[in-house]
Amino acid sequence: MTEQQLPDDLLFAQPESSCYGDCPICFSPLPLDINISKHGNIAGCSKLICMGCFHANVMRERNESLRHTCPFCRHPTPVTMAEVHATLIKRAEEANDPVANREIGQMLYSKGDYAIAFQYWTKAAGQGDAVSHHNLSVIYRQGEGVEKDIKKSIHHSAKAAIAGHPEARLHLGVYEAQEGNMERALKHWIIAANLGLDEAVTMLKHGYARGFLCKDDFAAALRAQQAAVDAIKSPQREKASTPASVTKTTSIAKLGKVK
Repeated sequence: MTEQQLPDDLLFAQPESSCYGDCPICFSPLPLDINISKHGNIAGCSKLICMGCFHANVMRERNESLRHTCPFCRHPTPVTMAEVHATLIKRAEEANDPVANREIGQMLYSKGDYAIAFQYWTKAAGQGDAVSHHNLSVIYRQGEGVEKDIKKSIHHSAKAAIAGHPEARLHLGVYEAQEGNMERALKHWIIAANLGLDEAVTMLKHGYARGFLCKDDFAAALRAQQAAVDAIKSPQREKASTPASVTKTTSIAKLGKVK
């Protein structure tokens, strides 16, 4: 397998955090689901902001009748998707920005332009963007815009996993399990669980039930996963996640959403 060309001490090293890192405002780990974080100004500073800090900024602007700006860089944010797209194109062409390349690729992929999305994700992956490596793994696995190639899919999953992408790590475990390499599969799933991924715990439960994982290792993985989940929580984020808060944040900010 392609991932086995990488040294095991590199491939199986536990990342300090997920590839999403910490919120640059409250410094708490960002959720593994990127869809419940916000790009403060995707066309500007490109920082991912947790919903707690994003919501607090929107409420401050509402109370003080201020124009909406990025919670991090304080610059005005684009209002329409056309403005977002134009600014991202400019950043990609002039600065070769990896986040801009990745997000343009996501826009194109959502429209079915797989081949062009592949080009942008390849650029971003070459700059070390873990999410783009994971995206490339997916389209190589599914044969979208490129010829289906499982070896290349595994290669990009490995690159993403090393950089802290939990879903890529989960997929590597699945590949290894399919090949009958349960010891390696369990290592991948334990690393993913340590990052807080629920699906990894599910895979470990199956491994434990089938006798591939001992009780102590399973219990340690459960504790680590719960600790990672708890580290993501905060009163501010819990408040922002209520239906009323989500509605207010969305209606006030009126930002174009880019996955």
